[in-house]
Amino acid sequence: MAQSVLHRAATRGHANHGWLNSYHTFSFAGYQNPERMHFGALRVLNDDTVAGGMGFGKHPHDNMEIISIPLSGDLEHQDTTGRQAVIRQGDVQIMSAGTGLAHSEKNHNRDKEVKFLQIWVFPNQENVAPRYAQQSFRPEDRHNKLLQVVSPSPDDHGVWIHQDAWFHLGQARPGLPHRLSAQEARQRRVCVCAGRRCDHQRRGFAPPRRPGCLGNRHPNHPGRQQRRNPADGSADGVLMEWIGC
Repeated sequence: MAQSVLHRAATRGHANHGWLNSYHTFSFAGYQNPERMHFGALRVLNDDTVAGGMGFGKHPHDNMEIISIPLSGDLEHQDTTGRQAVIRQGDVQIMSAGTGLAHSEKNHNRDKEVKFLQIWVFPNQENVAPRYAQQSFRPEDRHNKLLQVVSPSPDDHGVWIHQDAWFHLGQARPGLPHRLSAQEARQRRVCVCAGRRCDHQRRGFAPPRRPGCLGNRHPNHPGRQQRRNPADGSADGVLMEWIGC
């Protein structure tokens, strides 16, 4: 039987450090909620805004798949594999921490904020060689449809991670219905979160005051469901799905 969970934006954890304004869908740092530790393979979903010229100093990770998706502004990356890069709106960055690496992420600009989604996914293989990748995607390729940007295969579209997970970006114009096909071979958990204006409900999208809302679907969800957008604005979102774990 279908089962849905809705995490509204206002129920997230929140920390404002001045240089960093962060909203946490799951327990993270000072926000600890035993009912929100993770959802399937999804461990962290943070909606971060970093002030101009500021950022996260070099810090270590291991055995985690880390995905960054800029919503506006430019994010500058450096890590101990020697990689240095800048990712912008329309880009997706992945980092497989594996046996361990250290990295820093900071706002590339001094005169404007950078806003991005920081996502951590449990890997299905531990102690792999650390790796980094990023890819740019055209905005027009996700208008009124879902564009795959992350998958478990290097031969598939987008960047790949060590988990049976698929991420899609989409922008839906107001008033248009959108259908999602449930593929039973892989679609076990689904999470829809906000880029700018999105809220996942059983029968539609509605814009919340703040981004980052999360909706989940159970593996036994019916094969197709229609979603209609409100007439007062379009919805930007990230669809995350993975085999149950």
